[in-house]
Amino acid sequence: MSDLETTSGSGGPAGVTDGPIGGAPTTQTQLKKVKKQKVLLMGKSGSGKSSMRSIIFSNYLARDTRRLGATIDIDLSHVKFLGNLTLNLWDCGGQEAFMENYLSQQRAHVFSNVGVLIYVFDIESRDVERDLATYVNIISALVQYSRDAQVFVLIHKMDLIPPQMREDVFVQRVALVRKKTAEAVAIVRKASLSQPQQQTSLSPQQQQPGSTSPTTLPSDLEIDMQLFATSIWDQSLYKAWASIIHDLVPNLAVIETQLASLGVAIDADEILLFERTSFLVVSKWASREGETNPWGDRFERMSNILKSWKHTCSKFTGTPRNAEQFCEFQYKMGSTFAMFVTKFTTNTYILVCMPPGEARFNSAKLNVAAARPWFKYLDGPPAGVLGGGGGGGSVASVQNPYAVGSLVFSGGERGVGNPDS
Repeated sequence: MSDLETTSGSGGPAGVTDGPIGGAPTTQTQLKKVKKQKVLLMGKSGSGKSSMRSIIFSNYLARDTRRLGATIDIDLSHVKFLGNLTLNLWDCGGQEAFMENYLSQQRAHVFSNVGVLIYVFDIESRDVERDLATYVNIISALVQYSRDAQVFVLIHKMDLIPPQMREDVFVQRVALVRKKTAEAVAIVRKASLSQPQQQTSLSPQQQQPGSTSPTTLPSDLEIDMQLFATSIWDQSLYKAWASIIHDLVPNLAVIETQLASLGVAIDADEILLFERTSFLVVSKWASREGETNPWGDRFERMSNILKSWKHTCSKFTGTPRNAEQFCEFQYKMGSTFAMFVTKFTTNTYILVCMPPGEARFNSAKLNVAAARPWFKYLDGPPAGVLGGGGGGGSVASVQNPYAVGSLVFSGGERGVGNPDS
């Protein structure tokens, strides 16, 4: 991502090096300093943009979104996500007058320095041609001013399509959207060839590495695009938004490495790391056994289940929607498996799924508690660690006092020296 500044210097390559289990901790990391990520949420009026935003970030239930009114112009919000990532979310009204304004008077203002565009299509729209024409204009503006932006297209309200037809309808719409995306890129390229001397309308202060004008459009440009079928009534919405957020999280590689080390140390089948407010899956790890799980949508299902559980807690405790209603949740399925969900850091919950056994279960909880301070550090590095000023050239090399080697108990290989084997 162009908005991520990777620290560099004499501290060696970015990443994590862990000592052997039981040995001295030797973890060293280089952390990334992240700017605010500008995220455009666009689509036709009534397509469901504000509803999905309210469900994900404001803890609305699907049925509660019926009370939401139409977005007027641009609804700007700052969503703090995992400590040092802030989403600068622009929810853009989809009425035709607003769309024309975005593409003309506010073109440079809206489409400059964009990190992510989320475009929502209403699958039940009666004017598909006009929707696609608007989409082509939006992509053309995005390519002109933020060619490195990621694009996520959500084919929304798929619950209105009969189940047996959904896959075919989605495949057809994906092909159509990809075709129109190529047309949008071709339009900007043609403009760049016909006006070779055209100058960018942005001032030097406004120009960023991710922004461009038609005169600098490369011939091999490809849009980084993903498409999802979504509905506010099932877990598909969580799958789409988890994918959107996943690539934006700073230091994700470091978090995933530490999560894998923790999973091996406690002999878990699977570990999920959730963002506290939205319960989107930020990171996950699975053992060889865990990878054989046939339920491919289990992560989104767990997001949905835990979000519903949080609403239930809120209802019976009288606490606000965004408050923390529970600290821990445990479930033991006899001789099949056991799992627990517990608050992990300020901004995360962790889910650990493992084989049955009381001793293994209790030791896993102790290990998670022992690892918590290190993940808390990655969640939001204290001021000064990332280096001074805005140069982004200083080294953040950190000794980890909570490396996996110092964990309280390790179950080892299953069936070998394990108290529950």
